[in-house]
Amino acid sequence: MAIKKRKPRSAAPAARRKRAVESFKSAADAIGPIEKDMSLFALTRGQWSMIDAILHILDEVGRAKISLWTWAVAHYEVEVLTRLMRDDRLTGGLFVVDHGARGRNGEIIRNWQKVFGPDSVRYVVNHAKIATVESEGGLKLLARGSMNLNFNPRFEQFDLTEGGEDFDLVREI
Repeated sequence: MAIKKRKPRSAAPAARRKRAVESFKSAADAIGPIEKDMSLFALTRGQWSMIDAILHILDEVGRAKISLWTWAVAHYEVEVLTRLMRDDRLTGGLFVVDHGARGRNGEIIRNWQKVFGPDSVRYVVNHAKIATVESEGGLKLLARGSMNLNFNPRFEQFDLTEGGEDFDLVREI
């Protein structure tokens, strides 16, 4: 199998950093309105998780296709993922999860596949904490950070960008 060569990526997202915040409240408070070409860096002490950021983004942008990259799914995320699967705002979903979740999280993964199709789950060796949200209105948001989907009361970092090569790279992979 041939390895696809990728063109070199620029540091453009770092150059267009627009906002940095220390968050003591909610994801909505830290992230604020979603805007074209936005770039945000946030530090929290675990007041909110990646799933909270995704829910706020969806509240802001409306109907969208999402991808979630995570290591494992805890009880709270099962509830939120179930809600997302029933949510008319989702037009599609991809779940990229560590291969170990196949046994630990089998039921929620099968339910996800019932909603989004048999190819909507990718099992990989994964520790990434990434989400993409591609709105029907054309916004392409990439969220990434140290935080898992679940609540974890520790220092966490979070980045959110709209558009750009970083979104394109994650979507391509």
